[in-house]
Amino acid sequence: MAHFTYTRRKFITATTGLIAAPAILRANRALAQDGVFKIGFVAPTTGPLAGFGEAQDWIIAGLKDTLAGMTNNGKPVQIEIITKDSQSNPNRAAEVAQDLILNEGINLMLTHATPDTTNPVADQCELNEIPCISTNAPWQPYFFGRGGAPDVGFNYTYHFFWGLEDIIANFTAIWDASGVAKKVGGLFPNDADGNAWGDATLGLPGPLAAAGYELTDPGRYQPMNNDFTSQIAAFKAAGCEIVTGVMIPPDFATFWAQAAQQGFAPKVVTIGKALLFPSSVDALGDRGDGLTTEVWWTPDYPYSSSLTGVSAKDFGAAYVAESGKPWTSTLGFSHAIFEVGLDVIKRAADLTDKAAIMAAITATNLNTLVGPINWANGPVKNVTKTPLAGGQWQRVDGKLELKIVNNKQNPQLPVTGELKLLA
Repeated sequence: MAHFTYTRRKFITATTGLIAAPAILRANRALAQDGVFKIGFVAPTTGPLAGFGEAQDWIIAGLKDTLAGMTNNGKPVQIEIITKDSQSNPNRAAEVAQDLILNEGINLMLTHATPDTTNPVADQCELNEIPCISTNAPWQPYFFGRGGAPDVGFNYTYHFFWGLEDIIANFTAIWDASGVAKKVGGLFPNDADGNAWGDATLGLPGPLAAAGYELTDPGRYQPMNNDFTSQIAAFKAAGCEIVTGVMIPPDFATFWAQAAQQGFAPKVVTIGKALLFPSSVDALGDRGDGLTTEVWWTPDYPYSSSLTGVSAKDFGAAYVAESGKPWTSTLGFSHAIFEVGLDVIKRAADLTDKAAIMAAITATNLNTLVGPINWANGPVKNVTKTPLAGGQWQRVDGKLELKIVNNKQNPQLPVTGELKLLA
């Protein structure tokens, strides 16, 4: 791990969003003039989605040696990374993306963390003809939420992540293994994720019905909702033993507390997004134990970084040791997006030419910390998928751990726990 030393040194200038890198990495002129290649990076570091950006400073600081030694077709290239906080707000994401494009003069955009960030940033890049790579949003709300047509796609914006079909496969595998009644309550907010997950055609309703599940969907609720009484009443009336959906952590915490208060006790609760972060689940106390969710990435994944060669296990251990925080499923993707971006910079025939950068993106064939990334293999143009598993939070020696309890869709991922029902 000689080339993988992460420290908490003052490497990030939080007030400006500009990396406080050595002088060789810093400049404010265009690439064509002085050879500095500018990467814009938009992610939420504040607001209800801040967990997605929690490891951002640590990740970027750990790239210091890699950035200093970067080459383009064998020739040294200087790189500047300019970070912006989307504040968990789509309008803010679009605003800072526009600033990076028009005022900072970036050459490549990287962005992640739910459609609330990826979509408005990608739309700004498509409009302004700026190469963009994104992740951490299911591909359907990313692609169709932006008006994408499968036979046409987009010109400048590319995405890697799993899709709703993978969510459905893993969620139903968990429910099948549980043996409980096939009656499911759905919690879908009125946002890009919720509207996609609850969509009758593209989302969960059709496939769940085909698999013999009866879905009770009380309709869209507004994010940051403080009263789930009507949803709970509908689930109780329908005899739901399973609850699913896609929620931000504060909304799930409110729902779960009110479910207990109102005597609703489902046997399986499988929620996307809200249960990704150990801090959010741990805040639920004993009621966090046994909750299920999708697993994007864990240190048990059998992959390594293309930049450093470090394994997923060592990467996760380094983060825990140096940050003092538990690893999260988003950690691997926060690193992988830089793996892909820097790989493009290495290979592009001409870093002053957008067409050459786009050609390098489309030709990507890279094994990363989250698995292989290759846009020649994908469900639609501009999209390639990453492996997904089903997981459960289980308390071990007093600490909650996310265990992989289903790997039927991706057998290369190791099963690390056995599914249990909620108490």
